[in-house]
Formats: sequence, structure tokens, C-alpha cells
Amino acid sequence: MHPITRSVRRRAGAAALVGALAVTALVTSQRTAEAATSEGLQCLTDPHQTFSLTAGDGYVSTPDGNSLYMWGYADSRGHFQLPGPTLCVTEGQPVTVVLHNTLPEDTSIVFPGQKGVRANGNPAQPQLDSGGSLTSLVQPAAANDGSVTYTFTPGSPGTYLYESGTDVDKQVQMGLYGALVVRPAGHPDQVNGRADSRFNPAHEYVFLLSEVDPDLHLAVERRQPYDMSRYRARYYMINGRSMPDTLAPNHASWLPNQPYGALVHIQPYDAVTNPLPAVIRYLNAGSVNYPFHPHGSDERVVNKDGHALQGPTGQDLSYLKYDLDVQPGQSVDALMDWRDVEHWNPTTNPIPTQVPAITDQLLVGSDTWFSESPYLGVKNPLPANITANNECGEYYHVAHSHALQQATNYGATFGGMMTVFRIDPPAGCPAN
Repeated sequence: MHPITRSVRRRAGAAALVGALAVTALVTSQRTAEAATSEGLQCLTDPHQTFSLTAGDGYVSTPDGNSLYMWGYADSRGHFQLPGPTLCVTEGQPVTVVLHNTLPEDTSIVFPGQKGVRANGNPAQPQLDSGGSLTSLVQPAAANDGSVTYTFTPGSPGTYLYESGTDVDKQVQMGLYGALVVRPAGHPDQVNGRADSRFNPAHEYVFLLSEVDPDLHLAVERRQPYDMSRYRARYYMINGRSMPDTLAPNHASWLPNQPYGALVHIQPYDAVTNPLPAVIRYLNAGSVNYPFHPHGSDERVVNKDGHALQGPTGQDLSYLKYDLDVQPGQSVDALMDWRDVEHWNPTTNPIPTQVPAITDQLLVGSDTWFSESPYLGVKNPLPANITANNECGEYYHVAHSHALQQATNYGATFGGMMTVFRIDPPAGCPAN
């Protein structure tokens, strides 16, 4: 099966940072609002859970200087973006999504995992042409200014994709996808209805994983046919960005159509001062598996496809995993903390070996994020010719797809589906 065949499987900032990583261990609708934060999840919310989205086109940037023509969903009072806004809703409360279509062909939205979806008041159902061939998985909005209204009541709390149900092979690849976060009623700080899924709301992240075949996108831009048997992804993305752009803050000015960053920023676990983990919500909008993992820590998987991992009598079936294999169309919700197991300290518990100086390491470029100390919270002087980007002795752990071709930008390594987890000292970082 060719990797682009989603319909078959679904039926039913700077280059210097790259060198540094190599040496460190390392709508707005009537009342709709998107929380403005420089890091982490940005939710589009509405007190009535009513959203207005526009399907349109635009361009995104890649770290190698390329510009890719894309389609995408956007807040109707905003502008083109990739991916679509993250819609955050509460279980059991009705949701309305109005889709406006400015694209030159019909398009739609399907909400995998949601029951009782209606389109313009009628049950959402597949559409057939006069010859009986499938044209859309759900009622679409007509090309060139058509619209359709979808309604549903979200059920099981967790994370879900929303995406085009029309000409799926092409339109989802073009960028028509986004994330839907369903929160438990009364417990917005839990992944699901279980108390042991509680997380720190200040450390909530979405990793929407995807890929791009630039030749397909160029053909669509030029309105030319494309032979899908020639499909080959060249760019891999987290939240519509490739490394090192994944490290830039949310709404970075130089990435106007790619609003969401992917840097995870935490502090060590402490039973008293920092007892709650971060949560990372993984989704796969691509066509192949993405085996994603952070260096230096396992993650606890608590939800899959919007369902808590528990047995028939409520027993906890969550598990620790180093490498999360996120399958096409799947969502995986994982709790993550970092534990200072050894408690190395230069005075009371020194590392029993000589640590190489930065002058003994292979440094690409003249910048580093390494503090010149292996001890968390300790920052040592650097040679005058090295630019120090480390703020307070924090650690940086690389996180990436373990299918290493997915960690490239058109074949160039240390790119693509990659980011870092930043771990600050327990007392925090004064620079912040």
C-alpha cells in the first residue's frame, strides 16, 4: 500500500542550535478566544462551544528557505494558518463548527471519535455522485464560498483529530487538519475522568505530527494533476513547523502562518513543590507511523484515541514507554516528568569522572546551549569565541522521530520532526 493512501487506512531560530544539540545531551468568533502564551498549548475556546473556521490557502516556511503552498483551516476572523486552531471543549456540552470554504473545490470536516455528528441539521453521512462513487465522507461545503454547519456533543475526554473528509488523500496532505481537545467535565486539569491523569495546566502541549510532499503541493498550486504513486514526503513537521523552527515561541513574528511552537519547558519532579507532570498530546495527521521519543525520560501513556487506558473494573492500564509509535490517524496522550535520580552536585555528590570541556567537543558553529557544566543549575564560563545561549544551567534533551529520515529537512539531518525538552533548575531560571 502506498503511504499516501489514507482513505484505505482510515476507512470505516537558527542553524547554530542544531550544532549545539549535537554536543549537549541533549474565532475569534463572537466570543471565541485563543489564549496567548509563548509556550505550550494554545486553545481556541468559546463559552457556547461555537467555532467558525475557514478553509483557505497560504504559504508556510521551512528552515532550509523553502516556501510551501498549503491549505488549512483557520479561525474565520484570523488568517491562514497551519495546522488548524486547537479547539478545546468540555465533554457533554454541544459543539457547533461552521465551515466556510474559500478553496476551489468542495471540502469538509470529519471528527473521528465523535458520535452523532450532524451536518446542517441532518445526520452526517457519506456523499455519492450519480454513478454511486464516493465523493465525500460527510456533507461538504461547496467550492468558492460554500458553507456547512456541523454539530455534535463530545463524549470521552481526550485528544482527537479533525480533518477533511473530502478527497482525503490530497486534502489532508495539503494541510486540512487540526486538534480537538475534549476536557473532562469539572476536571480541566485531567486528561480523562481518572484522578491519576491529573497534570499541571501550565505544562500542557500538543504535538500534531505531519509530513509534506512538496511536489504534490506544487502541482496543486499550479492546478496540475499529480501521480500519487510518485508520492514522497520530504518535510516532517510538529505543529506545522520543522526543526529548528519547532523551538521558536508561539506566534513567532518570522513564522506568521505557523503559530504553534513545540518546545517542552519543565522543571524536575518534586513531591512537594512540583508534583504534577506535564501532558503531551500526540496526534498523527500523516500517512505512516511516527515513532517519537524524548531522550532522557519515559512517558506514561494514559489515553489512546480519546479513551482512558483502564480495565473493565477501572483498573489502571497506563504504561511507561520510551518510544511512542503514533499511528496514522491516532492520538496518544502521555504524562511526562523528569526526575533527578542521581542528584549530582559539584560539592556533595560530584560525578566520578572527568567531564570533557567544550573545547574537547565537536562544536558546529560558534553557539552552544550547553552550560559548560553537567550539573543542573550550574553555569560555567565559556571561551570568548563561543556564544552562550544557556540561561541558568538548564538542561536540553532532544526529542525526535526515531525513524531518522523523519528528522530531516529534505534529507538534511537535525531537522524535521524534532524539538527539545528544556529542564530548568528546581528554583526556576531567573532569566524567566
